[in-house]
Amino acid sequence: MPAAKKLARQHSDEFWERAIKVIPIGTQTFGKSPKQWAFGTAPNYLQRAKGSHVWDVDGNEYIDYGMALGPIILGYNYPRVTEAIKDQLEQASILSLNHPIEVELAELLVELIPCAEMVRFGKNGSDATSAAVRLARAFTGREVILCSGYHGWQDWYIGTTSRSRGVPKAVRDLTLQFPYNDIDYLNALFEKYPGAVAAVIMEPSNFEAPQPGYLEKVKELTRRNGALLIFDEVLTGFRMSMGGAQEYFGVIPDLAIFAKAMANGMPISALVGKAEIMQLFSEVFYSFTFASEMLSMAASIATIQELQDKNALPEIWKRGGELKRGCLELIAEFGLEGTVSCTGYDVWLRFAFTGKDSRESQALETLFRQEVTKRGILMRTSTFICYSHSAEDIQKTLKAYGEAFEYISQALKQGAVEQSLEGPIIEPVIRGQLRVSG
Repeated sequence: MPAAKKLARQHSDEFWERAIKVIPIGTQTFGKSPKQWAFGTAPNYLQRAKGSHVWDVDGNEYIDYGMALGPIILGYNYPRVTEAIKDQLEQASILSLNHPIEVELAELLVELIPCAEMVRFGKNGSDATSAAVRLARAFTGREVILCSGYHGWQDWYIGTTSRSRGVPKAVRDLTLQFPYNDIDYLNALFEKYPGAVAAVIMEPSNFEAPQPGYLEKVKELTRRNGALLIFDEVLTGFRMSMGGAQEYFGVIPDLAIFAKAMANGMPISALVGKAEIMQLFSEVFYSFTFASEMLSMAASIATIQELQDKNALPEIWKRGGELKRGCLELIAEFGLEGTVSCTGYDVWLRFAFTGKDSRESQALETLFRQEVTKRGILMRTSTFICYSHSAEDIQKTLKAYGEAFEYISQALKQGAVEQSLEGPIIEPVIRGQLRVSG
């Protein structure tokens, strides 16, 4: 097995030392913390990007599968999107009154998304999920929220997780998690809080596919109990299909949230839904200055039109499928079945690593990411595919995976996984906790 090259990292380390003195935890986003990326091997800072490749501050080049934590669907610095932003900037980025582009983008979303009759914009997923929760409470006159999946940093949701410090108990007690694909658990929550549930908000799918009829049962159960069904499509929107997971699975919610891929990296989100519910925004307060920022709207229109014109999503599915199949073959080749798994949809894959105790092993995950980073592959356990990933990218990636798997196989045989690490073990940002009662 060829030895991995040692990457230059002087500038990366210097910036990190400066950052931890002036930025709490050294980063603006937990998921972008170097300590979530095989610290000591992965770069701390990236400098620029083009297509599917990124370059760090020390000049090292990588094929990137982080895709800015998911928003990059076409590729970094994608020409059509970049030009749309430049053209809009020459007019203005934000004004004292409305701009026609707001109407144009809203009409485009209504045309594409099955549940969309009206649209409100935000800047990130947390804006839109929180607006959806507030709207549901106003519409139903109820307060309890049932959730499944990740829904952002706001109090109503993050209070259900291990990151709940600073969230009042009264707020924490109003939101309860339920496990995905467990309709009986969800039904039990409705029975425990009769007439009190305003909405079920959930990721329609993440890495786990819904069991046959599951989403349909959730919709029926929600409707029977007089609550709203909200799909958090921050990840699935404009990635699974142009109309999101609701179009892919054929289950239409009352409200839905889109973000990430809808503007190829520019900051925008959208809350869409039935007009009779959305009209209540005349009384429900959801308003902030940069909701009408136009560069992101221009990027969104260009992104959606490019996805349509190039029929890009089938190509992304195809390329991801090639990566997944190759990865599974390598796992089998090195006898790592039961230790390494590659699951999820072809458009975004998930790696999982299992230790001797049959529990998830962060040490093995760290070792894998350490070794692929050395070989020019930048990734987390979530692997996002974009339109700019080429066949050559996939082949180079699989070569790196093969060498990393061989290294892991040897480390396992020698009982030297942790001794092979060049930095600390990655720790999850959030350890979820299910609560049936307050």
